[in-house]
Amino acid sequence: MSKATQGKQTAKFKIKKGDTVVIISGKDKGTVGTVERMIPQEALVVVEGAALVKRHVRGKAGQTGRIVERPRAIAISNVMLQDPKEKKGTRVRRESKDGKNTRVAVKSGTTLS
Repeated sequence: MSKATQGKQTAKFKIKKGDTVVIISGKDKGTVGTVERMIPQEALVVVEGAALVKRHVRGKAGQTGRIVERPRAIAISNVMLQDPKEKKGTRVRRESKDGKNTRVAVKSGTTLS
């Protein structure tokens, strides 16, 4: 933890690593992908195959340099969880069943993992 975020509480998000999400704004609007990485301190997510940027990589030990496409972090407010039934974006609510908190898709009411 860096000194800048030390002692600060990070927000709790309803999207997790491995979830399938739909990008709802920006140049990749409508793109569907899975969350590869979360950056909760800055409210960012990295979505597989979306917001690709090109990076130049220097050649090392006999390899030649090349240009690599990597996914860029996106603001978590620009992604929405994909409903497993309807295959569209949905909001998420939390419900407590038998003392366990579960995530539920608002549109279809299906329980998410």
